[in-house]
Amino acid sequence: MGSGAVGAVLFDLDGTLADTAADLAYAVNLQRQARGLEGLPLHVLRPLVSQGARGMLRAAFGLSPQSPDYARYRDEFLDLYAQNLRRETVLFPEVSALLAGLEAQGIAWGIVTNKLARFAEPLIEFLGLAARAGCLVSGDTCARAKPFPDPLLEASRRLGVTPEVCVYVGDDERDVEASVAAGMTPVVALYGYLGDASPPTAWGADHRIERPLDLLNLLGPAPFMRE
Repeated sequence: MGSGAVGAVLFDLDGTLADTAADLAYAVNLQRQARGLEGLPLHVLRPLVSQGARGMLRAAFGLSPQSPDYARYRDEFLDLYAQNLRRETVLFPEVSALLAGLEAQGIAWGIVTNKLARFAEPLIEFLGLAARAGCLVSGDTCARAKPFPDPLLEASRRLGVTPEVCVYVGDDERDVEASVAAGMTPVVALYGYLGDASPPTAWGADHRIERPLDLLNLLGPAPFMRE
């Protein structure tokens, strides 16, 4: 995949570093129950978590951003999630060991998420990542969120590295699109949520990992940066 050392690793948050599905599902099911509807099982909602409120509301109510009631339901969902984002959310297994491995090698790492700062900041504090991450770029940090490259480029700027020596790890097709647009190397986290559309093999990423620690094997000793 070309030559050159990895300068930094950037991570998506939901579905890549943290398993947030249960708390997001809990919030949207509170909405359903308030309307006399049964809660949806987690296995139905889990693949849509990386799509945020848009995915949750589509599954729970058949709403799209173009629906007249979408904004009202979205705001209600986000308020409920804000009250419940620490119920069951945890780091995925091996994530702590992966981050420790990067730190031991002197590789900077940061977080780039479409999650709004009002949720991302308290969540990474709760997960013990705030003091360790080299940067946090949230969904409202830049004018455009993923799949645009802007947040990834902002993260590389904050870490003081050029985009071409950055790896971006995510579990959604938008993560790959943003990474390629930013000139970074995308890696797909197959243990994440992955959405309900095209399969990860069709996303245009050369590298996929089954578990977090697989990333350390990808990173060294042989370089694998994009040409």
